[in-house]
Amino acid sequence: MAGLYIHIPFCKKACHYCNFHFSTNQKHKQDFIEALCKELQLRAKELSPVVFESVYFGGGTPSLLTTNDLNIIFQTIETYCQVSPNAEITLEANPDDFTEDKLIMLSETPINRLSIGIQSFFDEDLKLMNRAHSAKEAHKCIQLATPYFDNITIDLLYGMPQMTNTRWLENLQIAFDLGLNHLSSYALTVEPKTALEHFIKTDQHPPMDDAVAAAHFQILVDETAKAGFTHYEVCSFGKPGYFSKHNSSYWLGKPYLGLGPSAHSFDGKKRSWNISNNKKYINALANDNLPLTSEILTPENCFNEYLMTGLRTIWGVSLDRIEKEYGTAFQTQLLKNAQKHFDAKTLILDQNHLKTTQKGKFLCDGIASDLFML
Repeated sequence: MAGLYIHIPFCKKACHYCNFHFSTNQKHKQDFIEALCKELQLRAKELSPVVFESVYFGGGTPSLLTTNDLNIIFQTIETYCQVSPNAEITLEANPDDFTEDKLIMLSETPINRLSIGIQSFFDEDLKLMNRAHSAKEAHKCIQLATPYFDNITIDLLYGMPQMTNTRWLENLQIAFDLGLNHLSSYALTVEPKTALEHFIKTDQHPPMDDAVAAAHFQILVDETAKAGFTHYEVCSFGKPGYFSKHNSSYWLGKPYLGLGPSAHSFDGKKRSWNISNNKKYINALANDNLPLTSEILTPENCFNEYLMTGLRTIWGVSLDRIEKEYGTAFQTQLLKNAQKHFDAKTLILDQNHLKTTQKGKFLCDGIASDLFML
């Protein structure tokens, strides 16, 4: 399984918490699409003869693209890549970008999955985040999309100091009542050089509270289980048949090709990433140059990344794979380092797979870093 990621670096406005690469200036959107198609042409053979099992339009806000923009990209993909007939093809979207006419047109493209950035069903939260949509639009877009797309996921944020447990419960219940089969939910974090960081430093926003986030996470885990969702990755909850193919390929260490400014790629041994500058990206590709940097990963790098991703999932970390790919010494050291987490009941060994317990899920990134091979 391999995935194709396409980064669309445009947004209507900047959310206060976001540190992804994007621009609110769409003046050069058509130049970007031309550059993106050129990059695909130049890089298509990197994972050849791999058949892509997923295509993911991320951002930024990919729903700002017209269906004509998308069809140009799909025509280029069809020309230079092999994509499985059953591929999962996801478009990230904001609620305010959807009308019924646009949804009908999107349903006539190869896109078969929508990932909608709801974040909250309450206007108070959305205003604090500086989101472009309203709570009313959040409800309406899902109701509009459901007749045309069966596979819909939404994002919800928790851990905001001003969000009570009751409001968080109401957010989740609204999602359940809308009949969604998948949701991704993240704790609000303070990223460097964001408006949120500035507001906290200048006392315009209360600091994050780990206890609030931990309480919200437990509610999230409990309520999704009651609603029939499987908690298959720390931030991901899906009903049977609706797990994200694309994101699962990341967590399972499969290769992927990333296109667009700031996008990362991985072929199993080498990682590369594009420049995070729209103008430089466009100019480089206009001259048939690839604006990327790459590095060969050491065995330690690969081992650590497998720990970081594997411990986030229900599949865990395979000790057999560790021994086969990295050797007995790595496996032995891993088990030695893991002992204190066994004792703390945050890790277990299940059918020769190292997995986080319910207690350990919220702490999994810290546990993984503690197990890294340096």
